[in-house]
Amino acid sequence: MSFFILFFLLHLHNFFQLSFSQTLPPNTTGYACDFNQTATSCQTYAFFRAMGPNQLDLASISDLFSVSRPMIAKPSNLTSLTSPLSPNQSLFIPLTCTCNLVNTTTYLSYAKINYTIKAGDTFYIVSTNLFHNLTTYQSVEIVNPTLVPINLTIGQDVIFPIFCKCPTKTQLQNNVNYLISYVFQPFDTISSIALIFGSSRNSIVEVNGDHIKPWDTVFVPVSRLPELAQPPPTSVLSGSKSDRKGEVIGLGIGVGVCGVLLILMGGFWAYRETLWKQRVGKNKGDVERKETKVGVSVMMADVSECLDKYKVYRIEELNEATHGFDERCVIQGSVFKGCIDGKLYAIKRMKWNAFEELKILQKVNHGNLVMLEGFCIDSDDANCYLVYEYLENGSLYTRLHDNETEKLSWKARLRIAVDIANGLQYIHEHTIPRVVHKDIKTSNILLDSQMRAKIANFGLAKSGCNAITMHIVGTQGYIAPEYLSDGIVSTKMDVFSFGVVLLELISGREAVDEEGKALWVEAYAKFSGDEESQKHMLKGFIDDAILNESCLVDNVMKVMSIAVACLHKDPSKRPSMVDIVYALCKSDDLFTDISEDGFSPRQVFAR
Repeated sequence: MSFFILFFLLHLHNFFQLSFSQTLPPNTTGYACDFNQTATSCQTYAFFRAMGPNQLDLASISDLFSVSRPMIAKPSNLTSLTSPLSPNQSLFIPLTCTCNLVNTTTYLSYAKINYTIKAGDTFYIVSTNLFHNLTTYQSVEIVNPTLVPINLTIGQDVIFPIFCKCPTKTQLQNNVNYLISYVFQPFDTISSIALIFGSSRNSIVEVNGDHIKPWDTVFVPVSRLPELAQPPPTSVLSGSKSDRKGEVIGLGIGVGVCGVLLILMGGFWAYRETLWKQRVGKNKGDVERKETKVGVSVMMADVSECLDKYKVYRIEELNEATHGFDERCVIQGSVFKGCIDGKLYAIKRMKWNAFEELKILQKVNHGNLVMLEGFCIDSDDANCYLVYEYLENGSLYTRLHDNETEKLSWKARLRIAVDIANGLQYIHEHTIPRVVHKDIKTSNILLDSQMRAKIANFGLAKSGCNAITMHIVGTQGYIAPEYLSDGIVSTKMDVFSFGVVLLELISGREAVDEEGKALWVEAYAKFSGDEESQKHMLKGFIDDAILNESCLVDNVMKVMSIAVACLHKDPSKRPSMVDIVYALCKSDDLFTDISEDGFSPRQVFAR
């Protein structure tokens, strides 16, 4: 018994000694990368634990990291997208890791996660409380040099760099496909981490060194993602009564000592927080209330020009329509289904003002774009709500990937492709200035009762193109290479994303698989060769649901040729949406030629 207590106290002492001595991650500015040794970008994962009352559902975590719920659920071995998460639930978060130039000489490796500042947020609080030290406030300051950390504005967009690394060429040759980002905890050892991920101690040391300290980001080399176990249920310990009695006594003593230490630690942190609050100011609550009132006034002023075009709903109407925004009414993310005056609507809740989205939506009107019916601004919490038409058949993503019983026919898929292309052609060619959607993907394509497609979610859209931005947003697997690496915004980035959607329609596969590999990379490599080899490979690429239909493989090959043209690495050689619409509408007798010069839809050859 005395040995047990001594061992417990020694372990507890080491734990708290590490905790107090390491108040900040030793590597505070990020991790360097070298273009000559690694790829400029790669798909990887971060290990993340769901902690706190606001992180016990998949929707909030997917919103935090700007990825869809299925993209987290699949690698994390979750069977439900809506069930509550267990406290401390382990998850794999997919990341698009890039090597970024942060000043004239320094390149840092990280995934760009966009976050909107809320009341009470600081770089430190968001980095530690929300992202759980997967980044640091110092690195946030480096990546956002124009922002003043002590003067942040509610609703301001900030890039939080999530630490990550891409495997080197040598590591890839040695079957290291991922370097998983993991935050080293005070109770961790290198060996225990190796056991969790099915890696080895030597391989972890080779990548990270052997002087790893608490809160360091450790990059764990693995060939494939391990299967995460669900949290075990609480069970009764087995054993003899005498053994159980000794364990209970020892545990009681240990818990008592632990309680005393926790009280001391709590007092220390309370004292520290008090000092911090005094430095920030004693009137934080008054400031927040003032900011909220000012924010509502600014929002109303911003959307005043839209008041005569759209219906302005009261928040009480929307609460009643969605049963208080009940989770059972969630369509996807922060979009809820609601019934107003006997008619169904899709109600999108936004954290801050909707001016940019409203500004774009009020100048577009097309049958292949989801129609905005009205909006609401809640003066109590300064949230915005956009009320859209409700489309009965949900998203294209659901129909392709989550519906095993009713598979889309080839003709239905081709018609959907034409609908999407028509919608994109409209916003690219018939709006002044041109509109770039920036987030074309199957989950943003909705289907009405007749299975006709409409483009939704203009939250990331930009009016005007051929610009360069450091604010990279979008969805893994759909982002154009030039936008990811250089921040170039143009209509051709929508063309690239449309090409990925075409691949999903043809193959029935998702844009990114369970291992994080992008569908477009495989397709571009396979279908850029000679015609006969392409036809042979196409039969293994086509969705089984349409392979046995009466449609000819030649007809599918023509659409595949359009998709590959859309994926050309040089954006200037991608077709315009005008050419794509023309080609798709003539798909029965059109042969498209893929070459280094790009796509020429007017080259017609008899077969």
